[in-house]
Formats: sequence, C-alpha cells, structure tokens
Amino acid sequence: MTAFHQIGIVGAGRVAQALALALAPHSSAPPLLWARSRDKARAVAHAVAAPRLGDLASGCDVIAIAVSDDALAAVAADLAAALPSLAAPFVFHLSGSSGAAILDPLRHAGAPTAAIHPAMTFTGDAHSEIQRMKQARFAVTGSSPEAGQIARQIVGLLGGVAVEIAEERRPLYHAALCHASNHLVTLMAGASHALAATGVDDPAALLAPLVRAALENSLERGFAALSGPLLRGDERTVAGHLAALAADCPALLSAYRAMALATLDELGRSGPSTLRHALDSAAAVP
Repeated sequence: MTAFHQIGIVGAGRVAQALALALAPHSSAPPLLWARSRDKARAVAHAVAAPRLGDLASGCDVIAIAVSDDALAAVAADLAAALPSLAAPFVFHLSGSSGAAILDPLRHAGAPTAAIHPAMTFTGDAHSEIQRMKQARFAVTGSSPEAGQIARQIVGLLGGVAVEIAEERRPLYHAALCHASNHLVTLMAGASHALAATGVDDPAALLAPLVRAALENSLERGFAALSGPLLRGDERTVAGHLAALAADCPALLSAYRAMALATLDELGRSGPSTLRHALDSAAAVP
C-alpha cells in the first residue's frame, strides 16, 4: 500500500534525483517534478515532468522542495500563490541551514510545512544515495506537531532516523555539518598538496589508512582519540612543521596554524605556552 497519492518534487539536481527514486514506490502515481529548466526536469528518472509549478500545488498531497538555499524563499512564495484553497499539500524543503519558518507563505496558505535535511552528501549517483539514506540521520523541524509527525513519517519511508532540531538552532546545526564535511575536504586537499611538494606521487594512497583510522577513532572516542605532537607538547616538532610549511607550502600555513590553535583550545591549554607562542608567531610569516 502506497503512503501518498501523488508526490511532487521541485528541483532537478542531485537531491531531487535521489528523492524521485526513493519516494517513487510510496506514491500511487510517479512523482511529479517541476524545475525551471524543462530539459533538466525531463531528464530525471522515475518522475514525470510538470509543465507548471502550479500543477504540483493542485495535484500533489506531498511536495518536496529540493532547490538551492538562495532560491528557497522565492519558490515557497510562488508555490504558495498556486495552492488550492482547500486540502493544501504537506510541503517540506531539504535545506540544512533553514528551518520551517522560510516556508511560512505556504503555512499561511494552509499547508503543513517542515524542514527535512539528510545529514549526508549527494554526488549524483541516485541508486547509491538511496542506500546511504537508510539509517542516515535527518534533521527534522516541523511548523507544528502535526507537521513534525508527517516529516518523521517521510524520513521513515526513506529508511532514515529523524533527529529533532529546533527552528532557532538550524544555522548552528548546519554549521557543524559543514565544518565536519566541507572543511574535511579542504583539510585533505591541503595535506595532499604538501605531500606532493615532498615528491609523493600518490598522496591519497599514503593518507588513506591514516585518515580512515583517525576518523573511525574520533567517531568512537571523541577528542580522546587525539595523538601527535600537540598532545605530547613537542614544541620543536611543531616549530619544524611551521618552518617547513613557510618555506615549501606557504598556502597551507594559515590552515595548519588555525587547526593547531583550535586543538590546543580543545586540550584546555589556555595558559602561557611556548607551543602557542610559536603558532602565534607563525601568523607574522609572509
């Protein structure tokens, strides 16, 4: 038995493609999809392209808005203007940084609304992504208890686990995820550049076992998994790092210094420290 009569999706990007595949079995009819680019809308598998945004408003009982953060408010306003006066659909968006309030034009028009954000990345392989959504955490913020319940139902259909995030905490939640995932990519790029400067042909192969072990240990043990010269207080080693970076990989110096200082802060070494002095002095290196 399907959960919904007709599921609508706004957008044709990676998230929209994964949703179309994942939610198709839970819709009596194939998902109806609208995007500003008709060609992109037609290219999304497991969905039928809608000629107008209003077709979703009048024909769907659930609508997912999977567009960029900057486009979300405008889409919500346009969709609200097209909603029927009776039996408005449940509408949710998949942005991480916004809660349900950005959909208030829809709520004022009678639609239950929510924010449902999967805490994972989408790369464009929809089949793999629907598998990763299973057991993934989804940040849920409903505009009402009833809307929150429908949101949790949808997360359940995707195989995920709902985590309630208060409206006012959504930016902090999203900042935490970006710090963990986006900055990790930057960190790995910097380490790879430094290894390439030493003559390593395949930095990724050298880093992979170390970084995977560090990630698993940190997820299991938290900050207690820390190792290395900052934990040991090896001042000469850290000074050697700073000198080498300044000479041979200056683009990485500021990031290394910032992360080292953050590590010392987490260690609680707030008092005088020659390690901290060395790192502070590195800020003056051109």
